[in-house]
Amino acid sequence: MKAAVVYGENDIRITEIPAPSPGPGQVLIKVRGSGVCATDVKILGGSGLPKELPTILGHEVAGTIEAVGEGISDLKTNERVAVYPIAACGECFFCIRERYSLCLKPYGLGHGADGGFAEYVVIPGQIVKLKGILNIDDMPFDMAAMIEPVSCCIAAAEQCGTKTGDNVIIIGSGPLGLLHTIVSKAKETRVIVLDINEERLKKAGEIGADVLINPDKTNAFDEVKKLTNVGADVVIAAVGLPEVIEKFLPLVRNGGVFNIFGGTPQGKMINLDPRWLHYGEIILTGTFAASLNHFKKSFNFIKENQEIISKVISIRCELNDILDAVSRVKKGTALKSIIMFD
Repeated sequence: MKAAVVYGENDIRITEIPAPSPGPGQVLIKVRGSGVCATDVKILGGSGLPKELPTILGHEVAGTIEAVGEGISDLKTNERVAVYPIAACGECFFCIRERYSLCLKPYGLGHGADGGFAEYVVIPGQIVKLKGILNIDDMPFDMAAMIEPVSCCIAAAEQCGTKTGDNVIIIGSGPLGLLHTIVSKAKETRVIVLDINEERLKKAGEIGADVLINPDKTNAFDEVKKLTNVGADVVIAAVGLPEVIEKFLPLVRNGGVFNIFGGTPQGKMINLDPRWLHYGEIILTGTFAASLNHFKKSFNFIKENQEIISKVISIRCELNDILDAVSRVKKGTALKSIIMFD
């Protein structure tokens, strides 16, 4: 089969490798759609590169069941599915509480197990056991590949306690920032988006953002004060830049929630005034990935909001184009890229 194989830092090659077969309790998926995530690009760039190489990245996977391993009776070949990517152990402190992203034995697609940048992918038994293979009915495969990233935004909104009438600030209008905007608008909030990229800001307006602020041209703090009097109820930093996170912490009101959503480089720190945190009763939180329950909620959310979510996808391309897709993510010259397979 054809696959995009990672051999090292910034070293990904399209190559032919033997097609895998499912072992007992495993499922073989014929990949039909696989999203390119900023996390994949960070890993490829050396941030969290797997110890065991070569490997195949790609954790936003949709396709059809090609074969099932021994012991599986509830999944059928040719079934159209999306795959929850976290192969949680199901037994540790966090898994018992269904906090699978915090599993003490981190493992999953593109993270120890080969992922979906290939024509076929074997789904680990842990995911199968968790019921993490979700039937998508007639949902198009490109939209099904969006279930995972949308689930992360739903998880963040729940973590922040976002509710109707809130003022929500989204810092960054890349693909995830746009999805945060869609999820927040669905909760009937006023969404204020910050970005220095005018084209992306314009896109945020097209999908429903109420206020667009370019902090290079407008004083974001003055503007937010005019709009809210006290600051935002919720601020979601959908960028992984510590200096940006630090700069815009004061946009949240006293008693509000600031969510660090974008993954930052290892070892990078921010300065924080503990008196501000203490006397302002600020809730500072982070969200990484999502639970299986969020994944299922995301499927239903996309069914109800498919038209607007499809606007976040800017390019549907073939596996041979993955290097260009990675480059686009690095340069910020496109929104969401989905690798499509015939």
